[in-house]
Formats: sequence, structure tokens, C-alpha cells
Amino acid sequence: MTERTDPPGSRRERPAKPALTRGGIVAVAVGIMRAEGLQKVTMRRLAQELDTGPASLYVYVRNTAELHAAILDELLATVERPPAGGDWRDRLERLLTSYTLMLFEHPGLAQSALVARPSGAHYLNLVEAVLALLDEGGVPSGQAAWGLDLLLQYATATAAEHAGRDGTPRTRGEWDALAAALRGASGRTHPHTASLADELLSGEPAARLSWGFRMLLNGILQTPVHASDHASDHTPVRTPGPGTPEHP
Repeated sequence: MTERTDPPGSRRERPAKPALTRGGIVAVAVGIMRAEGLQKVTMRRLAQELDTGPASLYVYVRNTAELHAAILDELLATVERPPAGGDWRDRLERLLTSYTLMLFEHPGLAQSALVARPSGAHYLNLVEAVLALLDEGGVPSGQAAWGLDLLLQYATATAAEHAGRDGTPRTRGEWDALAAALRGASGRTHPHTASLADELLSGEPAARLSWGFRMLLNGILQTPVHASDHASDHTPVRTPGPGTPEHP
């Protein structure tokens, strides 16, 4: 009797595939995003990279939106925490600037973060760090809780806006058209726009970002949250986060 042999390329000759895990799936998704951009991070593309079927991934990640939120949470681990000591405002601004710069590096993620719902450990660490600095500055708890929402919204929206200015001829043309429209505004029909055209277009991005954080902090410190302002049972509850989505 001849000895049985398996045909070339049979499963016996292939190395066993590692077991799927949520962490492993997210790690591969991050790799695809870094190499090809967030728009390429789809369930089908991810399944191809992991040599499995898309249906297998839904056991660990419900949909692409949840996958993008998990990618965001993973990258939040790279946000630099300011060292202890020094003015709490400066340290909070450094923390939020680091978060914004992380999003600058991943334009697609910045736009996705406007509606993402991160809930992982790294996101909770960011929330805790911001709240701790607000508490150190003597910000009342209600104002700190709502202020966190605004600070992360502003940072995320700034990064998303920056993502739209990719330096391509199209975006340069759009910016030039906006500048021309503002500077060409009629002093008769749009007197305020005409007089402030140069100011509207002035300032480096870093300076505007810093000013925005300072302006928000001043407002958070000076604006109490009244009991009547809190959401009633009939009002959707807002969750703190980059896109501050509402619960369904």
C-alpha cells in the first residue's frame, strides 16, 4: 500500500492562523490606517489582511464605526501627559494640544472622531487627566464635566478642519477663494466683514489653537451650571467625547 500524501498547498502544510482577538483585530486595523489611510480600513479589507471572512470579525467588532472608535482609542495612548508641577492651565493646554496633534497626523481619523464613540481604557485615561487638571484649577465639578465636552469638541473640530487642508490644488483653490471673498467684501453691504477681513485670516494655527483653549477655559471657570440646565428625563444625555454623540 502506498503512503498517503497530501496535495501541494494543503492545510497540513500551512501554518496555523493565530486566533482572532479584538486587540489583534484593532492592531491590524491601525497598521492599515498608518499605511493606507483610514478610508481603507473596512471590514472586507481587514478580513483580507487577517485571512478570514468578514463575518468572523463581527463577533469582536459590530461595525466599521465601532472599529474606527477602537482605532482612535488605541492612538490615544500616544497622547503625551504633561509632567506634574507648574501652572495647571499650561499643562492642560499641553495635554489637549498633544491630543490635537495626534489627530493632525491622521486626517481621516480626525474627521471620524467628530462622531466616534470611544469607550476604551485610553479614552478614559484622557478624560481622567483633563478632569484632574480642571479640579486642580478649582473648577466646580459641574462646570468641569460640561467643560470637558467643549474642550474635546474644539480640539477634535480643529483637527478635522485641518484635515481638509491637505495642500492639494483643490483645497488651496478653496482657501484662496475664501480669502478673496472676505477681502473683496463690500464695505457698504458687509461693513464688519470688510473691516475685519485681514483679522479673520490672520494667525498661525498653533496660536489660534492656544487662544481657543484659553478662551474656553475662561468661560468654563466663569459660567456656572445651574440645576435647571441639567438634562431632564426627556432630554437625550450627552456623553463626553471627541464627537460628543448622544445616546440613542
